[in-house]
Amino acid sequence: MSDDPQTPQPAQGSAPGIRKLTPYWHPYTTMAKERWLGREILEVVSTEFRDRSMEYYRYALESGVTSINGKSAKPDTIIKNGDRIENVVHRHEPPISSTPVKIILHDKERGFLVINKPGSIPVHATGRYYHHSLVQILRNDFGFDRVYTINRLDRLTSGLMIVPLNADLARSLSAEFVNGSVRKEYIARCKGEFPVGEVVLEEPLLTVDRQMGLNIVHPQGKPAKTAFNRIHYDSNTHTSVVRCTVFSFLFSHQIRVHLQYLGHPIANDPIYSEERIWGPNLGEGGVDIVPSVERAAPAPPPHLRSEYIPELLRAGTDDGGLGNHGRQLLPRETGHDIGMGSPVPLSSEAVQVITRLRNMKGRSDEDEDWSRWRDVVFRAKGALTPRTFRIPPLPPQNRRKRGGEASRSSRSRSHTKVSPPGVAEDATSGPAVDPDTGTLYCPECYLPLHPDPRPEKLYIFLHAFKYTTSLGSFQTEIPEWALEGWEWT
Repeated sequence: MSDDPQTPQPAQGSAPGIRKLTPYWHPYTTMAKERWLGREILEVVSTEFRDRSMEYYRYALESGVTSINGKSAKPDTIIKNGDRIENVVHRHEPPISSTPVKIILHDKERGFLVINKPGSIPVHATGRYYHHSLVQILRNDFGFDRVYTINRLDRLTSGLMIVPLNADLARSLSAEFVNGSVRKEYIARCKGEFPVGEVVLEEPLLTVDRQMGLNIVHPQGKPAKTAFNRIHYDSNTHTSVVRCTVFSFLFSHQIRVHLQYLGHPIANDPIYSEERIWGPNLGEGGVDIVPSVERAAPAPPPHLRSEYIPELLRAGTDDGGLGNHGRQLLPRETGHDIGMGSPVPLSSEAVQVITRLRNMKGRSDEDEDWSRWRDVVFRAKGALTPRTFRIPPLPPQNRRKRGGEASRSSRSRSHTKVSPPGVAEDATSGPAVDPDTGTLYCPECYLPLHPDPRPEKLYIFLHAFKYTTSLGSFQTEIPEWALEGWEWT
């Protein structure tokens, strides 16, 4: 492990099969993006991020944990070109699989690694993941301070990655992946009895919701070609294990979407194999692409419904889009944020899919989903108050970086800790209980806490098995779930 004092410690008492970290305060800085300009910061935050409720984001902004150009920002602060935004968050990194990253080969002469990445780990820091990303694990656990991740796997996907350790090799190998000269073979377990013989699909793919990372087959998408060959069919689970060969530059979720289009989605895919999102046909044959202006306000799934909806800042929306205080509702409150980041107008079916996906967040994220719809315990608490840590002064305009992790080494920002009602001041070592609802929550940031996920929910049945490049041919062992007759509990 790194001796960096900012690296959080592993959480004690983790369930078998998972790896956890203790929560920690984390300052993050970024420059204003073009799509944010001229918009209120509450609108931007609530549409760019979805792991907390609308009410919580407003509460956090009013607590003063976000600053623009060194000055505290309020919910209605307008973002301008050149603004440097700094936000302080209490990170609860999601658990990941305790299966370790395995280094298959370290070629010191040519300067690259061949690794086997477990499912559940994102390649780069993203969203709620930082120390639980592959780049940070390679740095902290293995001592590789500089790595170049040119072929990226989805967070839920396991398998082979070739990781250059110098920029020259990264450029040349990246060009091989882009021009399609790398042969990429994957293994997947999909639903149903996949046909015998090779099936080739060349349907173009398009990202239609950036926050959810949702992709669909669409004529205006990017070219994508995948060949599928059945390895075996297991009648005991009515699933098939298939070899997937990617000929084009691998598009995000390419294999997952192409298998869904064929009517054989990956058996445990929380997005593309979920009937509650796609309906009984599970998206077979794609979705309708006729544009529609239909939108619906967010609503929790039936098992999480309550009288209070924290996704709405005000109650009452029957006055032409205005809240009961005459306030114009924000796009996330009405559902009109759906399609804001899409390169094409969305159809009614696509909008419904995205709406259902956003409301439930998929089975793999039900812990996050549960917290978002139960995000009410902070209302009776004090202001959000980070512990003492150091944040640097704002650099001169001509020396500002384009964002990233803020250093904690120069200027001190101290906060007085506010103890929630009924919770002792030293209660930060474990969860607290809300006396009104009985909800377990974090006494630092009031995040409702959910039990740890089961290890088998942290990955999908998709594995990068073999790559053939100019450096050679490399492969991993076949994953256990791909063995004939295997069953999961």
